[in-house]
Amino acid sequence: MMPVAAILSGATIGAGAALLLREVLRPAPALAPALRRLNQPAPPPAEAAPGDRDEQWGRWLVEHLADLPGVRIPYKDLALIGTTPGRFLLTKVALAAGGLLLPPLSTIPLLLLGLPLYLPAVVGILAAVLLWFTPDLALRDKAKRARAEFAHAMAAYLDLVALRRAGNVSAEQAMEQAAQTGQGWAFLRIQGALARSHVDKVPHWESLARLTAELDLPVLDDLAAIMRQSADDGASVYATLRSRAKNLRTELLAAQASEANANSEKMTAPGALLAVLVMLLIAFPALIRMLNT
Repeated sequence: MMPVAAILSGATIGAGAALLLREVLRPAPALAPALRRLNQPAPPPAEAAPGDRDEQWGRWLVEHLADLPGVRIPYKDLALIGTTPGRFLLTKVALAAGGLLLPPLSTIPLLLLGLPLYLPAVVGILAAVLLWFTPDLALRDKAKRARAEFAHAMAAYLDLVALRRAGNVSAEQAMEQAAQTGQGWAFLRIQGALARSHVDKVPHWESLARLTAELDLPVLDDLAAIMRQSADDGASVYATLRSRAKNLRTELLAAQASEANANSEKMTAPGALLAVLVMLLIAFPALIRMLNT
């Protein structure tokens, strides 16, 4: 054992001495290349973003998997939520891979004890399929809530546009001024669409129609149609806008009432089961006493 310890000690000492000499005898760097490295321009934000690698992998997955059967990318819901298709597909693949590999890896000790090999494989396949569709369900729920929130914002926006039009403001100015009033994400989306209409040299209602097709927002299409009619016919749309805002609020209240009723009905079975359990707990001591006598 002593020769081995001596060899290891000598190797460690020699490596330390070599590193020390390398640092001491390192030549001074050339001044011109060092200054060029210091004065290099900063990389663009896209290259320095920490999520760039994930986005690149996601784009590669979209290019190679988007056309396969069973792979569906909801572009409108993703645009509404603000998530890219690449990141969405990367999440699906990562969850499916984790569900496929986790059961076999976690049951390795049981496999050594004689557990059949096909059981972890079947569980892994089922977990992979379940986790593959989990992001779709989560995205659908988020998009549904976002569209409901946008509809509430549109009810207020319709009233604001109607008030501007009542003050003898032009249709496009009324839409711009009403959009500048709010600071929520829905108003910001409308502001962005109206700003793009200046760049594209198209009327505001055309930009709103494009946003409707991009995000699947039927409530926004109603405003675009009303304002288009106002610009073409020169008709007063104050009453029409107020009526549409009132109808939209009524629809939203009815949807909320039906959702509340559905949630209440879902609680009927658990409530009845809880009542049965309480009755059994109350009757259990008396029943035991009767059986013992």
